[in-house]
Amino acid sequence: MDVSSISALFFLSLLLLFSSSTAKTPSRPRALLLQVTKDATTKQYVTVIRQRTPLVPVKLTVDLGQRFLWVDCEKGYVSSSYKPVPCDSTPCKRSFSGACAVGNNHSTCVHDPYNPFIHTSTGGELAQDVVSLQSTDGSNPGRFIRSARPGVVFGCGATFLLEGLANGVKGIAGLGNGFIGLPSQLAAAFQLDPKFAICLSSSTTSKGVIFFGNSPYIYLVNRDFANNDFVYTPFFKNPVSTSGSYFRGEPSMEYFIGVKSIKIIGNVVPINITLLTIAKNGIRGTKISTVDPYTKLETSIYNAFIKAFVKSLAKVPRVKPVAPFRVCYNSTRLGSTRVGPGVPPIELVLGNKNAASWTIWGVNSIVAVNNEVLCLGFVDGRFEPTTSIVIGAHQIEDNLLQFDIANKRMGFSSSLLFSRTTSANFNFTSKA
Repeated sequence: MDVSSISALFFLSLLLLFSSSTAKTPSRPRALLLQVTKDATTKQYVTVIRQRTPLVPVKLTVDLGQRFLWVDCEKGYVSSSYKPVPCDSTPCKRSFSGACAVGNNHSTCVHDPYNPFIHTSTGGELAQDVVSLQSTDGSNPGRFIRSARPGVVFGCGATFLLEGLANGVKGIAGLGNGFIGLPSQLAAAFQLDPKFAICLSSSTTSKGVIFFGNSPYIYLVNRDFANNDFVYTPFFKNPVSTSGSYFRGEPSMEYFIGVKSIKIIGNVVPINITLLTIAKNGIRGTKISTVDPYTKLETSIYNAFIKAFVKSLAKVPRVKPVAPFRVCYNSTRLGSTRVGPGVPPIELVLGNKNAASWTIWGVNSIVAVNNEVLCLGFVDGRFEPTTSIVIGAHQIEDNLLQFDIANKRMGFSSSLLFSRTTSANFNFTSKA
């Protein structure tokens, strides 16, 4: 064989090697997504993540403020890529763990997975394992992309900790604002921008979605939400954990925002504004929750709010309240609008420089308890609760919320119904 033939063959071999290598190495995704459904029995928001080697679909309840992903490791957890997190590792140190399990010449980081629905936790080791999520260009799901080893940090829970979770659920997808929170872990594992957006469906028969990574977020009827379509408000750091279980010195991983006042039809509700500022011991302030179904207000705030709302609808007769609500109306006495029942809008005035407001319209303020009765979907959070205002899941359904961890801010869209779309209108038809 002459020199030119050898050179040509060598070049062809390199080309084939490069092509093979390129085909096996997935390109960096712009974003990932999870489909979310509302469980009809528990009203919990449920998703599925593929985890382990070989990959197994794991059904999880979504908890916006949970510190990390945790799953039941006692029953049926088998994976060749499972790796305990060492005590002296960065994930352990940045998880605020206060315990280690020592044995077999090594120490393993221990944390406390928590179930907020039964207010119970247990000790369990932190570990890492691979996960696989669908990629997206913002308009459709793409192919599944698997993380490289060692994968994503998660906590090992016990089987009894599944009590109170939706049927078939094996743990909790914790979206908390911390180093081992699922959003930060996915950002690191897949080289994504450290942000995520959540859009919950109000229907138990339609899907909502969580995007991890950058926008755009494109819905049917060609509504494209980019970063500049959101109104932003900063996160407020709470120095003390608000979890039901935590280690000493651990800050809160929940998402607090700066509500400065509440307005109904433009009128300020008279409340003690000191309750709206986070105190040094971690109480007070305003946070967002996907675990609490309805917004909870500290009792004095709730009483003033109820009084102002009833006054705004003074000409509309009330009916016997249906627990847990205090104010209810006959559905035929309230008009209907594009954004739900015809009731006064509720404004949460935020601590922005431009004093922006997050407006809650009838579709998010009113709950249909049956075909005849509509109730104001806010509940009494009792005197001296840990947090003065907990914005509940009903109030954020069919709203697109972006949690920009890197820039410490939350973007919100207000009701998608104004754009003639809903959370269920993301096109889940895969292009892969």
